[in-house]
Amino acid sequence: MHDIEPHFHWRDLYVASEDKHSPFFRRQYDEFFFTQKVYNYFIHPQWDSFGSTTLYTKILFVDYDEGYAILEFIGEWNDCLYNDIEALKRQLIDRLVKRGIFRFILIGENVYNFHGDDDSYYEEWWEDIRDQGGWICMVNTEKHVWEEMEATKLYRYVHYGPAYNALIWRPRRPEAFFHAVREKLAAEVGLLD
Repeated sequence: MHDIEPHFHWRDLYVASEDKHSPFFRRQYDEFFFTQKVYNYFIHPQWDSFGSTTLYTKILFVDYDEGYAILEFIGEWNDCLYNDIEALKRQLIDRLVKRGIFRFILIGENVYNFHGDDDSYYEEWWEDIRDQGGWICMVNTEKHVWEEMEATKLYRYVHYGPAYNALIWRPRRPEAFFHAVREKLAAEVGLLD
């Protein structure tokens, strides 16, 4: 896992550590010294910690004018034991929402497991953004991950599953990826913003 870097091809457009509104503003990274782990496995030092011991993120892109953010994740999303959603909501999402972000794309291809629990923080997140026409969409998740999300009934607040796993994002620019997600949401659930 130590060689899996967050997506870096959009760094010419956005760098969270250089964004004065980002929770990771002025964060320094050591490219050679690995300190963060998911269980016993070191992860690449470019991943950002938000308070979870098993899940890390990278804010890949934020467009404050359009009101959206794209975040990539790595690790195990464990709400059952560690309440990862509370840490994510309080340390990262709340700050982005205060800055006018109301549409969230979560890239989950490196989320290896999901252990659901209570959905109250997802409900709170959705309530924070719904009046602005906001949404939360998780793309490229493993089948067992979105099935556990389904069992936790997160479909009331988060869009995920096979329809969103077919979205190709890596060669695209963030604006094109955002529009592709928005169009898919409109086609799948009639969600227009």
